[in-house]
Amino acid sequence: MYELIQVTDRSCYIQCPAKIGLVRLEGDRVCLIDSGSDKDAGRKVRQILDANGWRLTAIYNTHSNADHIGGNQYLQKQTGCRIFAPGVERDFTQHTVLEPSFLYGGYPFRELRHKFLMAQGSDAEELTPGCLPEGFAAIDLPGHFFDMVGYRTPDDVVYLADCLSSRETLDKYQIGFIYDVARYLETLEKVKGMRAACFVPAHAEAAEDIAPLADYNIAKVHQVAEQILHVCAQPLCFEQILQRLFTIYNLTMTYEQYVLVGSTVRSYLSWLKDTGRADAFFEDNLLLWKRT
Repeated sequence: MYELIQVTDRSCYIQCPAKIGLVRLEGDRVCLIDSGSDKDAGRKVRQILDANGWRLTAIYNTHSNADHIGGNQYLQKQTGCRIFAPGVERDFTQHTVLEPSFLYGGYPFRELRHKFLMAQGSDAEELTPGCLPEGFAAIDLPGHFFDMVGYRTPDDVVYLADCLSSRETLDKYQIGFIYDVARYLETLEKVKGMRAACFVPAHAEAAEDIAPLADYNIAKVHQVAEQILHVCAQPLCFEQILQRLFTIYNLTMTYEQYVLVGSTVRSYLSWLKDTGRADAFFEDNLLLWKRT
């Protein structure tokens, strides 16, 4: 863990639970794509930088989930590097209580205010084309989170953030976190058509051909949607739907899983309603969902 993997002469990644991109610039300068899950991840990154005599100039965040920005604050304090984040992700990166608040739907209780859902805030700047190193391009990858992006480097390596999960992860957990299902599917179709020397997803193995994994993720989204519609054959409230899905998929309910899977199931229900496959109505002061 935290091994530096060389992809090309300039582009690397650090093998960890959410892969950290590392790209060599001119001289001893390097930039990171995301920073890991916490201060300890930041320390391990710093050790790699020091061992190679590299100077960190910037962190380019793909999105603001805690496992991608957790090392920001430590590395910024240690190196003085600048941090850039796209759109709404910048606000979440600066004010990290927004993530558990969004997931829970209100002020998060103590068991949700921890490093896995709420990183330390950092001084992030708005990501613009002008702040990218020469030859870099940001790629819009919305759906998993609000304004998530990936990055293409000058040597044609594409860092894909969280728009794909590995087959193993999907087979084990079934329901991957999604904020906007429609845009997520659009992103996956976009990724399917991409070409690059190498693709580096944060939670799957690096690959030269990403289309098969994109197809697998697309299929899983539709499978989950069909399962939700099956569960909603009779009118149910959200908590009943969530309970039945946890039972069907043999998932273990925890505070973290309740908000992560729960938020995703709400997103599925919104998508199914917007596309006319489910409806919602009130009965006895309960919001009930039923397939159409």
